[in-house]
Amino acid sequence: MTLGFDVGAAEVPAAELSVLRQLLERQARERPTREFVRFWRGETWSYADTLERVRRRAAALREAGVAQGDRVLCWMGNGPELLLSWFAINYLGAVYVPINTAARGRPLAHILENADARLMVAHPALVGRLEGLDRGALKRVLLAGPDDVEVSAIDGVALSPLVDPDSVPDDALALDRPIEPWDVQAIMYTSGTTGNAKGVLFSYVQHWTMGPEAMQAIAPADCCLIAGPIFHCGSTLYVYAMLAKGGTMAMIPEFRTAEFWAAVRETGSTVVLLLGVMASFLLKAPVTAGDRDHPLRKAYIVPFGEDAQAFRDRFGVELHTVYNMTEISSPLIAGPGISEPGLAGRPRAPFELRVVDGNDVEVPAGTVGELVVRAHRPWALFSGYYRNPEATVAALRNGWFHTGDAFRVDESGRFFFVDRLKDVIRRRGENISSFELETEITAHPAVKEAVAVAVPSEVSEDEVLAVVTPLEGATIDPADLVGFLAERVAHFMVPRYVRVVDDLPKTASGKLQKHVLRTEGVTADTWDREGAGIRLRRDTLA
Repeated sequence: MTLGFDVGAAEVPAAELSVLRQLLERQARERPTREFVRFWRGETWSYADTLERVRRRAAALREAGVAQGDRVLCWMGNGPELLLSWFAINYLGAVYVPINTAARGRPLAHILENADARLMVAHPALVGRLEGLDRGALKRVLLAGPDDVEVSAIDGVALSPLVDPDSVPDDALALDRPIEPWDVQAIMYTSGTTGNAKGVLFSYVQHWTMGPEAMQAIAPADCCLIAGPIFHCGSTLYVYAMLAKGGTMAMIPEFRTAEFWAAVRETGSTVVLLLGVMASFLLKAPVTAGDRDHPLRKAYIVPFGEDAQAFRDRFGVELHTVYNMTEISSPLIAGPGISEPGLAGRPRAPFELRVVDGNDVEVPAGTVGELVVRAHRPWALFSGYYRNPEATVAALRNGWFHTGDAFRVDESGRFFFVDRLKDVIRRRGENISSFELETEITAHPAVKEAVAVAVPSEVSEDEVLAVVTPLEGATIDPADLVGFLAERVAHFMVPRYVRVVDDLPKTASGKLQKHVLRTEGVTADTWDREGAGIRLRRDTLA
């Protein structure tokens, strides 16, 4: 059953509707005093304020040598500095390359090498992680953030504070050529399954299709709370939706259960995107008499799981959901009035979606297979993986993007998410490459072989189980292994569970049988980090 596609929806949006520079200038001209962003317990910027600040930041970046088409790394958490830097990079027609603030070690080095960028804008507290890494073409880091953070010199990298000028002449930021809707707006790195993270080439058309066009339930009068990190596309699409609609957004530094409802009330937020794990955390908080005393009216819950209805009933919100990946553009949406767990929605124009078997042959309705997607609007899907043509060709086999997700479609054309086909772990809203994690585990001097697999979490999504074998004569202490990994990988990648075995299950040809370990799951001899009282937290950027 091939579903979707409306011939009339194949047009490429005009630059004034989709390109960030034109969008921001138009909104500042048409609604200069309207609030664009409310930073929780911080500043509020109108559209005119935002444009002025972005132009000053763009002038500082141009002075630092950023030219149209350049790739610029951005390594910061949610807040004024990241939003300004992102917008200023695109205002110059350069390419925004965000990095997860949890990145470190070899996975970080891979991104730096692959991005091949000369310049980075970074929070001072993160810069020390660059020491000792292969940094590719990186030669200069501009420090954007508090000036009271001590920063040590990095051999081969020039460090300097990012200082915006007080004013910018009207003609100071002219472009070599107009920014086109099909130009690359960003390179966003998404975790691989059998290799390193891949840089998704992300056009302005794709961002417009993913956000402003898809978020039909969000109105210009709404205030959209950005609760997730804008170094992920899952939150950037809501930023872009509010910019394109001329609406207002609120931004919090990071999601914290205890602070969420205070942020909603104090910013007047009416709509929010919540990952399933966020909704679960909020539901586990104690019931209070004020659970419905808030301005929130609509919640996008992704994925749409068992907790969604309970969230609706307790907090009195209208439910929506969306299915998306960095490579695609929200081809499935649903809501309001939805209730069935797993529902992802119906295809929206200009997409076609199919559920297929391992040979890309379409399966009957009700049968589980892999979801594949294609678009009839040019540039509405990703433009490839940067400097990785082999992965691009594999992902677009037979002219369809292969999501790696298991779906089924019912007779009425509704699509339901079933599971992940990819060997990727999803924890706390982050994708974890088992390949990258296994590489770091085997770097431990006592570890011979390692497998990382997903096991069920009592909260939502996955927990990480590492199954390891020791070198001859060596002993693996799980707590020591966790401490070793905490210095080498992002906090969310560190396994909760560690199981030490003599041998890993393999086929006759020597291929690892991960499915055996996934099926066995957490066994009686598995060590539990949380049971041992060891809890890891993400680094907080003051």
